[in-house]
Amino acid sequence: MNDLEEGTFYEVHEIVVPHLGHIPIAKGDFHRIPKHVQKFVASSVDLCQPRGLYICDGSEPEAHEITHKLMERGTLHQLPKYENCYICRTDPKDVARVEAKTWITTKEKYATVPHVKEGVKGILGQWKSPEDMKEEMKDHLPGCMKGRMMYVIPFSMGPVGSPLSKIGVQLTDSNYVLLCMRIMTRVTPDIWEVLGDGEFVKCLHSMGCPRPVKRKVVNHWPCNPEKTIIAHFPDERRVISYGSGYGGNSLLGKKCFALRIAGRIAYDEGWMAEHMLVNVEVFQWNIGS
Repeated sequence: MNDLEEGTFYEVHEIVVPHLGHIPIAKGDFHRIPKHVQKFVASSVDLCQPRGLYICDGSEPEAHEITHKLMERGTLHQLPKYENCYICRTDPKDVARVEAKTWITTKEKYATVPHVKEGVKGILGQWKSPEDMKEEMKDHLPGCMKGRMMYVIPFSMGPVGSPLSKIGVQLTDSNYVLLCMRIMTRVTPDIWEVLGDGEFVKCLHSMGCPRPVKRKVVNHWPCNPEKTIIAHFPDERRVISYGSGYGGNSLLGKKCFALRIAGRIAYDEGWMAEHMLVNVEVFQWNIGS
């Protein structure tokens, strides 16, 4: 009988939450997480009811493990002619640019959207009151992660520890999101020490497909496009996304944080948030004598 290879087995810890009881921690040290982040995680576990917690570290072995699992499941397919390159086919109904399902929630409507003439629908954002949004979320979030793992992703927008960087923590039931957040942001457990008791943006994402799955899964891509909603709470520094696994709808460090929430943080702190891709080209000039 051969011994198992290192990395193929784990020591399991657990947390206890009021309505679910004991929830195993498949990976990571919950005690290392700052207390105010622990509260965010525990309350989300109690609400979403995952089967376990996976506290991410952003490492190469972690990425290899998740990639292997997604290939086994059929979500990813390797492109052999390219190094470390994979193709992922999504459900055709799960698309980006869902402006009609994207909302900003603040106490004052016109702190979020401009005035328009009576009977005219504005095109510069959608507003919903905190009371109405929280009522709508009651139809989405309870039990939304049943049978799935909740991944805890600490991430930094900018170099870890820089005074110009901002920190977020995303909770998701999609390990594809974990894989992508590792590329789009800086994911590392060092963030816990840098954060301390400081402010962070709370990001909660679910594919909206608790197990047992009640709708057909296309291309091994769980989603719930009929009930997709992306809600931003600038006053609370919080984002909640439900039903979509696609790009900016699920990688909450992108447009949700880097554009919408960052715009409010910038307003409060006296700077300007700009969301863009900067292409830097280096030119070599040959100047004759």
